Amino acid sequence: MRFFRNMADMMKLGAAQYARWDYETSMNILRSRKRMFILTLLLIPCAIGVGLSHADLPELLGGKYSYMPSFYSPFIFYISIIIGLFAGLITGCIGAGGGFIITPALMSAGIKGILAVGTDLFHIFAKAIMGTVIHKKLGNVSVALAIAFLVGAGVGVTGGGVINRTLYEINPILSDTFISVMFVVLLGFLGSYAMLDFLRARKVDVVDVHGGSGGHGAHGAEPSGPGLASKIQALKVPPMITFDQDLVPGGKQLSGWFVAACGAVVGFVSAIMGVGGGFLTFPMFVYLMGVSSFTTIGTDILQIIFTAGYASITQYAIYGFIFYTLAMGMLLGSLIGIQIGAMTTKVVKGIYIRGFYATTILGGFINRLFVLPEKMGEMGYLNISQEMGKILSTTGNILFFIIVGMFAAWVFYMFFTNMKALKGEE
Repeated sequence: MRFFRNMADMMKLGAAQYARWDYETSMNILRSRKRMFILTLLLIPCAIGVGLSHADLPELLGGKYSYMPSFYSPFIFYISIIIGLFAGLITGCIGAGGGFIITPALMSAGIKGILAVGTDLFHIFAKAIMGTVIHKKLGNVSVALAIAFLVGAGVGVTGGGVINRTLYEINPILSDTFISVMFVVLLGFLGSYAMLDFLRARKVDVVDVHGGSGGHGAHGAEPSGPGLASKIQALKVPPMITFDQDLVPGGKQLSGWFVAACGAVVGFVSAIMGVGGGFLTFPMFVYLMGVSSFTTIGTDILQIIFTAGYASITQYAIYGFIFYTLAMGMLLGSLIGIQIGAMTTKVVKGIYIRGFYATTILGGFINRLFVLPEKMGEMGYLNISQEMGKILSTTGNILFFIIVGMFAAWVFYMFFTNMKALKGEE
C-alpha cells in the first residue's frame, strides 16, 4: 500500500512540475508580441482550412485520404479550441498537466485515437518551441545525464510510435482500444488516489495544498536523501555519469544505463498516450535517481521539447497522423485558459482546487472506461449489443463533458465575480 501511495505522490509531483513548465511557456508566448504575431500567422492557414473544409481538397493540401479517415469540419476546429481552453484551465487552476484530458477529449469529439495522440504531441511541441526560454534554466544541467536520458527517450518514442501505428494498421478499433486502456489504467490510478487524498484533506481541513503559488505550484517538496536513490547510485555499472558537482563535493554518480532506461519509459508513455512525459520525468530524476531539482528542471525542459518533437514529427507527422489545424486550435484555447485558471487560484481555497483535480482526472477515466465495452464488442472480444455499447459510449462522453464543463463554469464564475479583487492584486 505504501508503494502505491509513494508512486501516486511521485506522479502528482511530476504533474505539478509539468504544469509549472506549461504555465511559464504559455506566459512567455502571451508576453511577447513577436511570438503572438507568429501564432497569428500560424492560425491564418488554419482559418482558411476551416473555410474550405467542405470543399474537395487535393490530398497534398489536406484531403481526408492524406490525413487518414477522421471526420473533419469547422465544428471539430471549434471543439479543439474549447478542449484547449479546458486543458489550460486545469493546468492554470489545478496545477496539474491538462494533457491528461486532451487525448480522451479529442477521441470523444470523433477523432481517432492515433490522430488524437499525434495531434496532442504536436500541440505540445509547437508550444515548447514558441514559448520555452531555455538559457535561464540550463545553468546546472549535466550534459552526459541529458544525453543518456534523451537517447533512451528516443528508443522509447520509436517503440511507442511503432506499436501505435502497427495496431492502427491491423485494426483502427484495436488502436483506439489500446489507447483507451492506457488512459483507464493511468487516470484510474491517479484519480482514485487523488480523490482519497482530497477526502482525507477535507477531514483535517487542509486549506492550501498547492503551497500558495497558484495553479503552477508543486504538489510537494523535494525529498532529502531518498533511500531508493542511494541504492540505485550504489550500482556501479559502466558507463558512470557524474552530475551535481556544484552542489555535492565530487558530485554524484549514476549508471548511464539506468538513466537511459528511465528515458525509454518516459518516451514510450509519451508516444503511446500523447503526453509530454513531464509527469514522469520529475519524480524519476528526484526520487529514483536523486538528482537535484535545479538539474532536473533543465533536463525536463529538454526532454519535453525533444520527446514531443521527435515523436510528433518522426512517428506521426510523416505518416499523416496529425491535424495541424486542431493543434493550433488547442494551442490558442490553452493560452487563454491557463491565464484565467492561474489568476483564479488567487481567490479560491486550495482544498477546492484539490477536489477538482481529482474530479477531472476521474472524468477522463470514466470517459475511456465507458468506451471500452463498445470497442471490445466491435472486435468480438465482448458479447454486447451495438445499441448497448453505443449507449455506454455516449454516456461516458456526456458525463466527461459535463464534469469538465462544470469545472470550467466554476472557474469562469470565480474569475468574473472576483474581477475587482484580482485587479486590485495586480
